[in-house]
Amino acid sequence: MKSEKLHTSEKLKSRKQIELLFQKGSAVKAYPLLLMYQVPDEPIKSAKIQVGFSVSKKRFKRAVDRNRIKRLMREVYRLNQDQLKSNLEQPLLLMLIYIGREEISFQELETKFLKGTERLLQELTNSM
Repeated sequence: MKSEKLHTSEKLKSRKQIELLFQKGSAVKAYPLLLMYQVPDEPIKSAKIQVGFSVSKKRFKRAVDRNRIKRLMREVYRLNQDQLKSNLEQPLLLMLIYIGREEISFQELETKFLKGTERLLQELTNSM
């Protein structure tokens, strides 16, 4: 079942949680994506996963380009979130960071995202 859109409760917005994610979180790389993740100490109130999206201003000067890449990443996540959620036992904070230097197609981004989520799930099961 594909959800219509990314619900507000699923978006990672809390500055405190984002700082904690960057300080204590782990990362999985599936170039050009970097998936930063952390199992939160306090349970997430409404969603199993809270996700954020980021594109470097240093690599993509124009906001138009950054916004386009973020839009693609959100769509890739939205279409494939069920696969990730169904294999998770615990709540998760997740940040998708685009670290590439050029824009890539939706299909390539989706392939890399799926590869990254496989690695992420593998690391989470190994750490349990």
